[in-house]
Parts: sequence; C-alpha cells; structure tokens
Amino acid sequence: MTTKVHMLADALGRPLRFIVTAGQAGDVTQAPVLLEGQTGDAVLADKAYDSNALRALIASMGAEAVIPSNRTRKIIIPHNAGLYKYRNRIERCFNRLKHFRRFATRYDRRTVYFTGFVHLAAAMAWLQ
Repeated sequence: MTTKVHMLADALGRPLRFIVTAGQAGDVTQAPVLLEGQTGDAVLADKAYDSNALRALIASMGAEAVIPSNRTRKIIIPHNAGLYKYRNRIERCFNRLKHFRRFATRYDRRTVYFTGFVHLAAAMAWLQ
C-alpha cells in the first residue's frame, strides 16, 4: 500500500502538522483537519485544494484563500498571484524532508513507523 503525506507549514516553510493517508486519498479531504485551530491572514495551496467547502472554511477563519482555480471550474475564481509565489516554501519544505532517504522512499511497511519518522525528520528540519 502506498502512503501520502499531507502537510501544513507556516509562513517560513517549516512543518507544523502532518497527516499520513493511503495514496489514493484526495488532498482536499485532509485540509480541514490540518487547518483546525489555526489562525493566519492567508492560506496558500495548489489547485488540488480548490473546493468551495475549503474556501468557505478559510473565509470563516478570517483568512484569504490563495488557491488557483482548477481548470474544470466553470467560473474561475481569481487569486493573489503575488502572494501565491510564496507557496514554493511548502515545496522546499517537502524537498528538505526528502533529503532523508527513508522519507523519500517510504521504506517502512507500517504507517505508524513511517509517521514517527516523518515527525522526527520534521523536527530536524526545524533545526536547519
């Protein structure tokens, strides 16, 4: 079984929360759990997180949803392109974690062991 890591990062690209799911799980389904109890001015995400429900949740937090519209959306919702360029920080965070071979290749057979290593790698990423 493949696994997928869903991550919430702060404005500096440091990991805050993780959810490890089965590989076929959609990204947007995990976003409400990751955002629970969080505050901020904006939530940056890629097209995989484009949903009306998530946008409503972000608005209820008092934050701006900086999410490009999925191309299948009939009415395109504009986003702040200047702010969206900072989304690369989450990608850089994932790349830092992928320097750990065990994270990148998912050697662990059990999800609990993999999740434990994800937290260890994230703690080490905070120190860099």
